[in-house]
Amino acid sequence: MIRLKDVEKVYANGTRAIDGISMEINDGEFVFLVGHSGSGKSTIIKMLTGEIGPTAGRIMVNGYNMTNVSSKQIPYMRRTIGVIFQDFRLLEKKNVYENMVFAMRAVGAPPAEIKRRIPYVLELVGLQNKTRRLPSELSGGEQQRVAIARALINNPDTIIADEPTGNLDPERSLEIMSLLERINDLGTTMLVVTHEKDLVDHFSKRVIALEKGKIVSDQTGRYYDFSRGTAQR
Repeated sequence: MIRLKDVEKVYANGTRAIDGISMEINDGEFVFLVGHSGSGKSTIIKMLTGEIGPTAGRIMVNGYNMTNVSSKQIPYMRRTIGVIFQDFRLLEKKNVYENMVFAMRAVGAPPAEIKRRIPYVLELVGLQNKTRRLPSELSGGEQQRVAIARALINNPDTIIADEPTGNLDPERSLEIMSLLERINDLGTTMLVVTHEKDLVDHFSKRVIALEKGKIVSDQTGRYYDFSRGTAQR
């Protein structure tokens, strides 16, 4: 579960990125987070992953209190979260299988678990026949599937996807979002940050809209029309 209560974030230069927001994402939910550049989306992600802390308020992530989480607890908290980035962030000199091994070894997974888990996850994302390919030998959509597999490999409770389709064409974007929906159906909580209205409209999910560090809409199946200030089908 993710819970934010009266959260504020003011940076050292005086920028108020988050202005007293409260929200709750329950286990197993699929939620879109939308908003223009500078609305506070990236700041929320950084707080949820422990990269930065809030200036005020309370943040709970999968049982961890991010307001006063210790440096020793951060690695354990991060094992409960998988993060998918727009630019993939794969290890270019390692093949698909080796990228997965690296992610599992980073959290101390035993060899038997590595051998069992990787084939399952690669089959789940449709890459079981691409295990020996380098990232440069894959299409953009395939690279993003590797990134999704890496986020899944340690069986996190929650996945945070930051503009996961930003570098893909519409057809590949729909495929990736459908894959994330399928993963969510297996029980993983999904928080997807996106600005792509057509994708949000295609999937009937909860949509939280941010504007100037405030939540301006929280609707199911509706994309917030920022020009009108209303939620639109």
